[in-house]
This record gives sequence, structure tokens and C-alpha cells, in this order.
Amino acid sequence: MPANLNQQPPKPTFLRRTLSVLIKAAVLLALLFVFDKLLPSISQQTQSFVVAKWQQLSLLQQELPTENSLPSPLPEQHLTDTWGAARSQGRTHEGIDIFAPRGTPVQSTTQGIVSKVGENTLGGRVVVVVGPGGAGHYYAHLEDYADITPNDWVDAGDIIGYIGDSGNAKGTPPHVHYGIYISGSAVNPYPLLQKD
Repeated sequence: MPANLNQQPPKPTFLRRTLSVLIKAAVLLALLFVFDKLLPSISQQTQSFVVAKWQQLSLLQQELPTENSLPSPLPEQHLTDTWGAARSQGRTHEGIDIFAPRGTPVQSTTQGIVSKVGENTLGGRVVVVVGPGGAGHYYAHLEDYADITPNDWVDAGDIIGYIGDSGNAKGTPPHVHYGIYISGSAVNPYPLLQKD
């Protein structure tokens, strides 16, 4: 047998062992520090995600709006059924228009989760709230938005925006176009709104 096979590797010196332990401890402390700083935000993001999903599931289990079950987005204004009226390019009106002075607060008609705060060609500045039964509540032609962002929870009566004439309503009297979509199809919101 060769002599070098029976030899064991030299043992590290005390200084090398101590240095190795200190380096491992420093790396561990650095990792713990990073996790300590990141964990609250990761935990908060996870918690927000779980709460949002729970709220969505809860909303889907609730009943769709029924006749006279929703408050008006503009409680002090007269409601007129403008559903189905002729619009440009052969379209028909898929909602109702509620007129009020520019800047009048628009209230959510339902509890739900804000799914959109943004713009589109026809509606201009719009807000969409997904409410009970998964119904989409669409508010268009806004002048400005309230302090809301997608995934925020709103209750009926919360302010979501302000009356304007944005989108293809530019130059018309200020109003909100309010529409309801169930399973992707527009339904007449007028019968569902409470009238004074």
C-alpha cells in the first residue's frame, strides 16, 4: 500500500476554524437581516392577496342585484331610463345617463372590488367595480377619479369619481354613464336602481 493513502488530511488550525465559523455566522446574520426586512412586505403582500381572493369568492357567492335593490350613483339626481337609445355607428345605449353639475361626486352603487380605474375610447375616464354575483358596475365619462386603485374594496355609497364629459361625451352636458354587465352582457340598470 502506498504510504500516502494512510495519511489523513491535516486538521485545520484553530484560527482557520474560528474564521470559518465567523464567516458562516456573518452570512447567516446577513440572511436573517434581509428576511427580517423583506418578510413584513412579503407577508403584507400575501395577506392582501389572500384577502382580495377571499372577497372575490365571497362576492361570487352573493345574489345578483334585483329590482330596486341598488342605490343611485347620484342620489339627489332624477333618473331617466335611457337604455337602448340610438348611438353613433349603429350602437344602442348599454346603460343610463345621469346628468349633474361637473365635479358632482359619483357613488358606488354596490359593495365590491375595484377592477379598473383608467381610460377607454368611448367612456373616457372610467371605473369598474365587480359586485355581488360577479356583476360589473361601469361608471364612464368621469372628470376625475376618487382616491381608489384596482383591487381596492368599496362599499355602496363610497365616492369613486366625479361627474364629467370625458371620452365620446366631450362637449355634452356633464353626466355619468352607468352600466351593469352580468356574465359579460349589458343589462338595463334602470329597473335595478332605487327611485325616490
